[in-house]
Amino acid sequence: MTETFDVVIKGGTIVNHNGIGSGDVAIRAGRIAAIGDVDAARGARVIDARGLHVLPGVIDTQVHFREPGLEHKEDLESGARGAVLGGVTGVFEMPNTNPSTTTAQAVADKIIRAHGRMACNFAFYAGAAADNIGNLGSLERLPGCAGIKLFMGSSTGSLLVAEDGPIREILKNGTRRIAVHCEDEARLQERKALRVEGDPASHPVWRDVESALRATTRLVALARETGRRIHVLHVTTLEEMVFLADHRDIASVETTPQHLTLVAPECYQQLGTFAQMNPPIREARHRDALWNAVRGGIVDVIGSDHAPHTREEKAKTYPATPSGMTGVQTLVPILLDHVHHGRMSLERFVDLTSHGAQRIFNLAGKGRLAIGYDGDLTIVDLKAQRMIEDSWIASRSGWTPFAGKKVTGWPKGTIVGGHVAMWEDELIGPPQGKPIRFQETLLAR
Repeated sequence: MTETFDVVIKGGTIVNHNGIGSGDVAIRAGRIAAIGDVDAARGARVIDARGLHVLPGVIDTQVHFREPGLEHKEDLESGARGAVLGGVTGVFEMPNTNPSTTTAQAVADKIIRAHGRMACNFAFYAGAAADNIGNLGSLERLPGCAGIKLFMGSSTGSLLVAEDGPIREILKNGTRRIAVHCEDEARLQERKALRVEGDPASHPVWRDVESALRATTRLVALARETGRRIHVLHVTTLEEMVFLADHRDIASVETTPQHLTLVAPECYQQLGTFAQMNPPIREARHRDALWNAVRGGIVDVIGSDHAPHTREEKAKTYPATPSGMTGVQTLVPILLDHVHHGRMSLERFVDLTSHGAQRIFNLAGKGRLAIGYDGDLTIVDLKAQRMIEDSWIASRSGWTPFAGKKVTGWPKGTIVGGHVAMWEDELIGPPQGKPIRFQETLLAR
């Protein structure tokens, strides 16, 4: 009997573990079933990918979709819609919602909310707090949980654990890699007076290099003491990258497209508070260091830190303005533009947006374009030239810091579990995202 497939992607250029080369990809029952030369007649649906590159599905490992409690900024449906329009097939969503995601019930509630509404696949972080330390080991093993998120410095929301004692106990309670926002809260409080009213360029003066480095060095020391793997989120400084290069055995590293692209003080002059985020956009020497860390292999993943706020909230006078910007929808085009300009290879793009997540978070069946893996694919046109515009952004906030930026490289299609969720900027069919599975929780009860 002739083998048949649900979808056959014909004639594209595949980028995967085997390098870059021409070939077809066939998906059956939501999984990749064949790679190579596949007869189009065997596919119930055939996608012409000539002139396009077929990549493993992009996974954004840091997004804030604001639901529950802050749906005026974003919700799970709108955030996932933006993800799929931007070529992203899966997201890890953060716990600083209202209420915070700090209990098993809160994680389960988010999963219930996501089913039938999120067009991309999803996992949810549980937040570490002073009152749930003893439960973290069980929380991190819940199906659909991406792990534990710790805020060492205050940011959006109420989650904050600043002292070494409780941080040590958090690290002792659990075994999975824990994601951490590293800014030293005591230093942030000491330096608040350095904020200049009406001047967002004072944001990186307040939240300075030392505040980030001090928290990161404290975290690594505690991680070594407790034997806990850590994931340092949105690293922004040269000094942190130099330090983390000596601790690759225990610490994985993330940076963001905006820290690789924007630079101070120009970004504050051009965007004002719309460039405000935590940790801040910094001057050129730090951006250059991040690129050196990307090229040197220090950076494991690039996450967008998609953290939307409304225009009205961002238009207030600094420092009464919230930190954060949209990013999930622009992650792929911004990074592909960097590929076009030779700042990273296409293979490195794939490693940072798919393979890296699979490797450091132990994803089950995702993050690779290989037979037997889930049928999550990002199809891109490396030659397409487009202008990023606010009107394209699906987020409820309706804006992007990259509005007006011309890029080369654009997501052409997003395939989620064998379902064509987006093609040529059009969403297709009902949302079919599912919980992301992790090898460390497959046997959890």
